Amino acid sequence: MTLMQPGRCAFLLPGDPETRTGGYTYDRHIVAGLRALGWEVELQSLGAGYPSPDATALARAARVVEALPDGALAVVDGLAFGVLPDLAGQHAQRLCWVALVHHPLALETGLHADAQRLLFDSERRALAHARGVIVTSPSTARALAAFGVEAGRIAVVEPGTAPAPLSAGSGGEGLSLLCVATVTPRKGHALLVEALAGLKDRPWVLHCAGSLSMDGACASALRKAIEHHGLQARVLLHGEQDEAGLRALYAKADAFVLPSFHEGYGMALAEALAHGLPVVSTRAGAIPDTVPAEAGLLVAPGEVPALREALRLLMDDGASRARLAAGARTARARLPDWARSSERFGAALSAFARQPKARP
Repeated sequence: MTLMQPGRCAFLLPGDPETRTGGYTYDRHIVAGLRALGWEVELQSLGAGYPSPDATALARAARVVEALPDGALAVVDGLAFGVLPDLAGQHAQRLCWVALVHHPLALETGLHADAQRLLFDSERRALAHARGVIVTSPSTARALAAFGVEAGRIAVVEPGTAPAPLSAGSGGEGLSLLCVATVTPRKGHALLVEALAGLKDRPWVLHCAGSLSMDGACASALRKAIEHHGLQARVLLHGEQDEAGLRALYAKADAFVLPSFHEGYGMALAEALAHGLPVVSTRAGAIPDTVPAEAGLLVAPGEVPALREALRLLMDDGASRARLAAGARTARARLPDWARSSERFGAALSAFARQPKARP
């Protein structure tokens, strides 16, 4: 790939850029990587509450965008861009919009049909004003065809993965399972608890790391499910963890579990592979692209019996577990790093900046 000359861009994010989710982690690494390549990057927040911003957040977004100089290259995280179609349209002729779509908003789990339709229409209208769209997986690129985004306006820039030590494992009788994900319906924690409830006769413990405050109702329902099945001592909710806390959990894990209903890439899954952990997950979204067959057991999303059977195999069959761990170590060597991802991101921005303006 021919590297382009570093340029200048505004990077507009919803909420707090330090939020510890995969999407924000991607954004932070890309901003740092672009700066390391010589890009001038102005990072700004569009306010809180996305993808359901209130009047205050919308007013802030309008002020931030109006202050951008004519001709500015503006990268906007899709969590905000998808619900700002009118603002995007108002400035489409004077700005070069680049939408960063981690996964389409309408594919979030648990949405009512009306809300799903509104988000689909909003994001479709917003993306029509983007000079280019950067996605984190080929799966998401394919999904955007339904939104009217032509392949020529899409660039795939997969996340990088930081080098990580191989997990040492728990060293105990049972398996130490690890799930790293914000507690929201899309991540499938409740299904995981239900699947594990049918395996009480086997020795295991599940460690869950991820925010319990982003969706309070979902977290409350999860706690009730754990109590209902009598798993309080075996399903441990650690909440959001810093890097040191996550490293400690990965170091003692024997396997990684994430029964998501959809992933635009699955950075936690890539991180699990970087630690050499066998994976149990689903075939949703980009997960099959992220987790090769030799490294994980992937089942249909939402299928508790299939998930339970995959977990049972992992617990009972040491040879299969060792084979999957070996596959994870092989996959680990093929994971992209953040420097390469940042180079690809910068090249995509430069290419989009040379494209003709969107039509009025």
